[in-house]
Amino acid sequence: MSLAVEFRSVVKRFGPVEVLHGVSFRIEPGRVVGLLGENGAGKSTLVKILSGYEQATGGDFTINSTPHSFASSREAEHEGVVLIHQEFNLAEHLTIAENIFLGHERVKGWLLDDEAMNAAAREAMQQVGLTVSPATRVRDLIVAEKQLVEIAKALSRNARLLVMDEPTATLTPSETERLFALIGQLKARGVTIVYISHKLDEVERITDELVIMRDGSFVTAVPTRGTSRQQMANLMVGRDVSDMYPVKDPVPNAAPLLKVSGFSVPGWAEDVSFDVRPGEILGFAGLVGAGRTELFEGLLGLRPRRAGRVEIDGHEAVLDTPRDGVRHGIAYLSEDRKGKGLHVTLGLRENLTLVALDRYAHPLLDPAAERRALRDKVAEFGIRTGDLENRAASLSGGNQQKLALAKFLHVDPKIIVLDEPTRGVDVGAKRDIYFLVQRLAREGRAVIVISSELVELIGLCHRVVVMRAGRVQGTLAGDRLTEEELIAHATGTHDHR
Repeated sequence: MSLAVEFRSVVKRFGPVEVLHGVSFRIEPGRVVGLLGENGAGKSTLVKILSGYEQATGGDFTINSTPHSFASSREAEHEGVVLIHQEFNLAEHLTIAENIFLGHERVKGWLLDDEAMNAAAREAMQQVGLTVSPATRVRDLIVAEKQLVEIAKALSRNARLLVMDEPTATLTPSETERLFALIGQLKARGVTIVYISHKLDEVERITDELVIMRDGSFVTAVPTRGTSRQQMANLMVGRDVSDMYPVKDPVPNAAPLLKVSGFSVPGWAEDVSFDVRPGEILGFAGLVGAGRTELFEGLLGLRPRRAGRVEIDGHEAVLDTPRDGVRHGIAYLSEDRKGKGLHVTLGLRENLTLVALDRYAHPLLDPAAERRALRDKVAEFGIRTGDLENRAASLSGGNQQKLALAKFLHVDPKIIVLDEPTRGVDVGAKRDIYFLVQRLAREGRAVIVISSELVELIGLCHRVVVMRAGRVQGTLAGDRLTEEELIAHATGTHDHR
């Protein structure tokens, strides 16, 4: 039986801070509903209440007209309500099968029935297109594969109401298409789906209805048909965001600041050459597995390289360790902002101390001056927080990304590499980051943006290098910098058209 949900004046407080302000709306059964809003709008908190990970401070919700309050996610799953987390909720040291059945283990007598769990896990994995062994440990998977494990885990719970929080953030186009086909099958079986995404093209394509939230409150519910992406964005942020990307400045006619020649990373990148000039924003496109991230990890000494020459300001640079990169003025912001970009269990103060001041240069700086410096840095990067003592984990995705950018720019780098800088970030925060990237380029820095969002690369970058299977397929600029050309090069079909 399909599940209908109605939220009734739901309030949620974390200490003295109220993050949901009497939210009320209804989700009809067997529908795909897009839940939209900026990071910090309250979407994730609301669905965590629905799925038993949080409890409401006030108000309640009904499922098929019956009031419910789940004390745990296990209770919710027993009723058929399952959440696919935006941030992975996986045990890295366990296998895929063990993660899928964690807390729901199958047994044979007194022992775990590994054979049955592996077989069932393989069946769920096939539905999402994950072809590795179910005995593979999660720590050995790439980010996109971990996302597919999360989806497979949810499917194994026999969901009747499935909440998907940014499910395609790390997926390739082909993996995304498979997921959309699966959503269609689930809908046909009567499953109610709540789809949270900042990719408005996806929302437009697969949802029946849109629910908009802003600043912890319900704004409106509208049919998807007849609502343009521009209207969606405007409703989310409460203003016109038609000027999403800054106007591209001309690139100064200068010698390359960074030049890479014949660079190879074993198993990932082969004979890659490119250059980027001061004031230029250079994009890197390609499907997941194309070798973009691994190329730059090799370039910065984070994984072994086999060959290649790197020149910075016309002089050869040896980059054997990440410290070498910092010494040569290169900053690298990983796509894994929580795992590698921030100390999320620490406060903004701890994360930003090295940004705002140099303790070694100012050992006697008084606390009041330190606080002013920290406040200035928060304002400079547009980080929205009520208190500098807040933990980084309490920030929305967009504000975490701004914090990570601020942290990594404390060394005043000449060359900045941003890997998926807007993954999981809402439309308003994306715009802020785009204008920040332009500001960095205007300061004479060379900026490299690795992104899976083609529209983002087109709107932001002067040139885009396209990789496929570890090799450069072409560099596009001007009139050739289109979605059609990028896809053709990324899929290897540009030579056959």
